[in-house]
Amino acid sequence: MISTDPLLQPFQLEHLRLRNRIISTAHEPAYSEDGLPKARYRLYHAEKARGGIALTMTAGSAVVAPDSPAAFGNLHAYRDEIVPWLRELADACHEHGAAVMMQITHLGRRTSWSKADWLPVLAPSPVREPAHRAFPKAAEDWDLDRIVTQYADAAERLRAGGLDGIEIEAYGHLLDGFWSPATNHRDDAYGGSLDNRLRFTWRVLDAVRERVGRDLVVGIRMVADEDWTLGLSREEGVEIARRLVASGQVDFLNLIRGHIDSDAALARVIPTQGTPSAPHLDFCAEVRAVTRFPVLHAARIPDVATARHAIAEGKLDLVGMTRAHIADPHIVRKVAARREQEIRPCVGATYCLDRIYEGHEALCIHNAATGREATMPQVVPRSDGPARRAVVVGAGPGGLEAARVLAERGHHVLVLEAASAPGGQVALTSRLPRRREMIGIVDWRMQMCEARGVQFRFDTYAEAEDVLAETPDLVIVATGGVPNLGIVDGAEHAVSTWDILSAAVAPADRVLVYDDNAAHPGLCAAELVADHGSVLEVITPERFFAADIGGLNHVAYARALDRAGARITINKRLRAIRRDGNALIAVVGSDYSDRIEERRVDQVVVEHGTLPLDALYHALKPLSRNLGEVDQRALIAVAPQTVTTNPDGRFQLFRIGDAVASRNVHAAIYDALRLCVTV
Repeated sequence: MISTDPLLQPFQLEHLRLRNRIISTAHEPAYSEDGLPKARYRLYHAEKARGGIALTMTAGSAVVAPDSPAAFGNLHAYRDEIVPWLRELADACHEHGAAVMMQITHLGRRTSWSKADWLPVLAPSPVREPAHRAFPKAAEDWDLDRIVTQYADAAERLRAGGLDGIEIEAYGHLLDGFWSPATNHRDDAYGGSLDNRLRFTWRVLDAVRERVGRDLVVGIRMVADEDWTLGLSREEGVEIARRLVASGQVDFLNLIRGHIDSDAALARVIPTQGTPSAPHLDFCAEVRAVTRFPVLHAARIPDVATARHAIAEGKLDLVGMTRAHIADPHIVRKVAARREQEIRPCVGATYCLDRIYEGHEALCIHNAATGREATMPQVVPRSDGPARRAVVVGAGPGGLEAARVLAERGHHVLVLEAASAPGGQVALTSRLPRRREMIGIVDWRMQMCEARGVQFRFDTYAEAEDVLAETPDLVIVATGGVPNLGIVDGAEHAVSTWDILSAAVAPADRVLVYDDNAAHPGLCAAELVADHGSVLEVITPERFFAADIGGLNHVAYARALDRAGARITINKRLRAIRRDGNALIAVVGSDYSDRIEERRVDQVVVEHGTLPLDALYHALKPLSRNLGEVDQRALIAVAPQTVTTNPDGRFQLFRIGDAVASRNVHAAIYDALRLCVTV
């Protein structure tokens, strides 16, 4: 039966027939090895191909020259060694029916001179990019001649690697650096008029087409409006789009709106949770209407309904669900099977991108299999052994993941939870209105568990005898932790971030938040306090504000605190708290001198992570077959746990997540997945 779903309709892009309208746009997950797309990179893209996607774009972006050193794990398109790895990647995606392209670029000023070969970075003019902090050299004629050839050389390598197409990057990088009045102050043939500012672009496109002809689809990911008084206007951006289409040198436009030279600007181009879906979609539709040309776009299109609307209403030809595919690479397969309700939602946490921008690899906050396809399954296989009876204690993200995976394996699962509802700390963080989407982590797992027969008992504070009464074969302790306030003298006068987030305690008039964790809990509480209208100071011993928060999430917190006029103090430690009448005196010092300051406030909120809530674990430990021991070699290798140090024990016992040590949502979910997938 032929589907009438707009998303599942094929699309002809020049000679390339795409099987549906859903794509993953170019991004750099930083899975490269030595600048090459080896096994981890290939498996990541092949999984999306297996999941039914029409087109997966690799690299964000592959660099064409040594003086465009990798800023965050970029592939090296300037090396011949990339070709055989591209062939393997292309073959793996083609095997599952997906097309594969690669984005190439010269990063221009959007990188650092102190990487790789220590060459000066280039820009049209010596205008520094705040985000990467490099002072660029103004590109000379011989630089431009060389780079044109390097683009063509890179394109030829991609053709030799069997890819279906090339996307040339032109937002925030060298190419569009010539377009923008903010970055092009030249008075030669490459500056001034729009004709001059486009001169380098035409040279690059002509060289690429001369080298690869029409064998490959060639498109451009371009900024069509920098949304900035200093930058490229909407009028000029749309005119550039018109000229690109008229040139016949490109086959599609992948549109971007905004500029990316600072964290605050980037967060408008790549919106995070708490912002409207698809904020640039209507703009892209306007450009498509003007150009009558294939248009691609991706910017916070997290769900199938929004994607379907974009295609059905003719706003886009191909819709990018890039972060959504990091959360669930099998979106298309589930849509085609009419199982949309099973799609693991992207909750907009942007853990994936924040990790990249902080120099790590991309990971989804609640899909621990993405990026680990060599060892972790996206679809949990059913066990070929006997069904076991498992008791999971705790219905936070780790406990729910353990229950889900064990149920997928075919085991009988009971979850005991002390609270009246699931969620743990995720339920707390979702109390912040801007982060309410986080509850999707919990809701999806509850839905999956209930569909697979997992039993839940809420309002049940489990003691050892409660667990033993179930005669389990396996016990997973996922009881989480409790706030650790004891690092400060006078902690009895403090409240925890949990108190604030749960609304158990209301913010006072004058509040000091001491954040000795520098992660989301302290900042969530601070934002709630700020929104309440309190006079707020956030103090941290770190070298900079929100040290464990990546750049995109940092922006939202910084906006909220700045809007409220909050004071942010770094390099300071809260030493003690004492009461003085109806007020509190916070004694503040530092690691750098003996000088002490005092703050007179009404409330002190302390965030120092959690301590494990592990009494149940220790009560059960001597009764277990493995005495709680984890074979770490087996865990890392994703092999079954077979430790038997107490042959008389009646069950295996493990603890996960914050019941072990204070970490984050991803850690708890990864603990659960890799432990339970072998049971």
